[in-house]
Amino acid sequence: MLPSADLPTISVFGLGYVGCISAACFASRGHPVVGVDVDVRKLDLLRRGIAPLVEDRLGELVADAVASGRLSVTENATDAVLTSDVSLVCVATPSTPGGGLSTAYLEAVTAEIGTALAGKDGWHTVVYRSTMLPGTCEELLVPRLEQLSGKHVGVDFGVCVNPEFLREGSSVRDFLDPPKTVVGQTEDRSGQVVMELYAGLPGPRFRVPLAVAEMVKYVDNSFHALKVDFGNEIGAICAALGLDSHEVMDVFLSDDKLNLSAAYLRPGFAFGGSCLPKEVRALTHTARRHDVDAPVLAHILASNEAHLRRALDMVLSLGKRKVGLFGLSFKPGTDDLRESPMVELAERLIGKGCDVRIYDHDVALSRLTGSNKAHIDERLPHLAELLTDELDTMTQHGEVLVVATKDEAALSAVERAPAGTVVVDLVHVPRLRETRSSAEYLGLSW
Repeated sequence: MLPSADLPTISVFGLGYVGCISAACFASRGHPVVGVDVDVRKLDLLRRGIAPLVEDRLGELVADAVASGRLSVTENATDAVLTSDVSLVCVATPSTPGGGLSTAYLEAVTAEIGTALAGKDGWHTVVYRSTMLPGTCEELLVPRLEQLSGKHVGVDFGVCVNPEFLREGSSVRDFLDPPKTVVGQTEDRSGQVVMELYAGLPGPRFRVPLAVAEMVKYVDNSFHALKVDFGNEIGAICAALGLDSHEVMDVFLSDDKLNLSAAYLRPGFAFGGSCLPKEVRALTHTARRHDVDAPVLAHILASNEAHLRRALDMVLSLGKRKVGLFGLSFKPGTDDLRESPMVELAERLIGKGCDVRIYDHDVALSRLTGSNKAHIDERLPHLAELLTDELDTMTQHGEVLVVATKDEAALSAVERAPAGTVVVDLVHVPRLRETRSSAEYLGLSW
């Protein structure tokens, strides 16, 4: 494929793993590409059409792109910026000794691009592919570009964050068949420019704020690491019990409704009920009995407890004593109170001297029997005095209204709460944020 006059020219800064793959793949899609690096050995190899790293299909893509004239390389950053429409920054962001992130290479390349932009007429889009912590682009790199160019982002040039989702060994395939395309943008013009670079490729597409795009990569890789550790811990426990771990996990992996799905992954309140706490507790106990170290499993309940404390601290930090709780069962749509985090939250608020009232459409004292009745009698014997069916009484009583239900009647009552009442949302109800002032709405983790 020959370079197309309709396709923007791309300069790629940093010809390591991500940069080389990006340069070769964009060139294979018809873009004129100029690679920039300080390593003369890489540049020499690429000028001869030789890939500087081993990766399936990369060698043939590089050879073809160089032979066709679509891919060239240079040490001159200014020339690369002046002769391109889009600059991709793909330099390394290594860990510091303390676990932080080094931005030294990012800052160096940003300085080169910013200096070059000072002498360029016309619009230019700077795109960061490097992995960096949320806020790095907006707080560190954009100001540097503006300072050195003497220009303004969104007016004279654009900035985007475009994280890559490439796996070594299959990176060319991943580039051409991505799981998703994410573009963080300073403004629509730049976001559109970058998204069009991936025209025709499959997968969902997202145009989001810069920091959201930065965060996505960390969420992805942390979850991948968590999955590896979870699978290995299950394997170790199965081996200690004489079970075939792969047979167990084959059954686990077959469930794409609850296990390999979006279920349970959206931020909300702590888990509870008769199953999750009990089974996690029992499995970690089994691991200890068989001398299997399983730190991921062992810290699940500790993490859940920390999330409950976040909610407690959020309510207490307001310095208001009168609290209305909407929702008491361990999750909406049930009357099961066993190990309910809302019961625990109510108990702790009362212990801190709060005047608590509770409404839960699914929990009626007159109908409670068995384990639910026993749980109330044992854990919160004065619950009968706190429960009410009067929604307006709840909203008039509470200086703080804690929402842990999506019951329509309860939500409507919260929306009618007097001005000045603070709503603490534990289950993510966007309409409550829309109907309250910024000082009257607190989301637990959003």
